[in-house]
Amino acid sequence: MSKIEDIVDSLEHKISKVLLRVDHLKQANLELSKDLASARQEIQTQKQLNIDWEEKYEALKIANSMLGSDDNKRETKLKINALIRDIDHCIAQLSD
Repeated sequence: MSKIEDIVDSLEHKISKVLLRVDHLKQANLELSKDLASARQEIQTQKQLNIDWEEKYEALKIANSMLGSDDNKRETKLKINALIRDIDHCIAQLSD
C-alpha cells in the first residue's frame, strides 16, 4: 500500500505543479493581451497622426502653389477643378 500512496502523492504533487504552471501562463497571457491591446491602440493613434500630418502637408503644398510656387501648380489646378465640379454638382442638385 505504501507504494500506491507514494504514487498518489507524487501524482498530486505533479498535478499541483501543472495547475500552478497553468495559473502562471494564464497570468502571462493576460499581461500579453493587455500589452497587445495597448500596442494596437498606439498604432491606431500613430496612423491617425500620420493621416493628419499628410492632410496638413497637402494643404501646405496647395497654399504654396497658390502663393506662386511652381512646384505643385498642376496638382493645385486639379484640386481646384475637382472642387469646382463638386460645387457644380451641388448647385445642380439644389436646382432640381
